[in-house]
Amino acid sequence: MTPFARAVLGAVRRIPHGRVASYGDIAALAGRPGAARAVGAALRSAPDDADVPWWRVISGSGRLSIPRAGHGRSLQRALLEAEGVRLDDEGRIDLARHRWPPPGDRVD
Repeated sequence: MTPFARAVLGAVRRIPHGRVASYGDIAALAGRPGAARAVGAALRSAPDDADVPWWRVISGSGRLSIPRAGHGRSLQRALLEAEGVRLDDEGRIDLARHRWPPPGDRVD
C-alpha cells in the first residue's frame, strides 16, 4: 500500500459516527488536494478487514458515491441513515449539518 493510500485510510477512519467527508476533503487531509479520484482508488484497494468506514465518504455535492466493490448505494444509504445521517428525496446529504471536518479545518 502506498503512503498516500495509508494516509487516506487514516483520514477516513477519523470521520466521526454520523458525519461525512467528500473525496476532496479526504484528499486534502491526506496531503494531496485535488486528488479526489485517487482517494476512490485507495478506498477500493483497502483490504476488507481494514476497518475503514467507507460509507462516510461521499461526493462533493453531497450525493452518495460509488461504494466499494460488492456494495451498493442502498447499503451506503442504510449505513449512513443508521448513524443518523439524513438524505433528502434527491438522495443528497445536508453538508452544513453532517460534513466533517468543519469548514475551518478543510482545505478548499
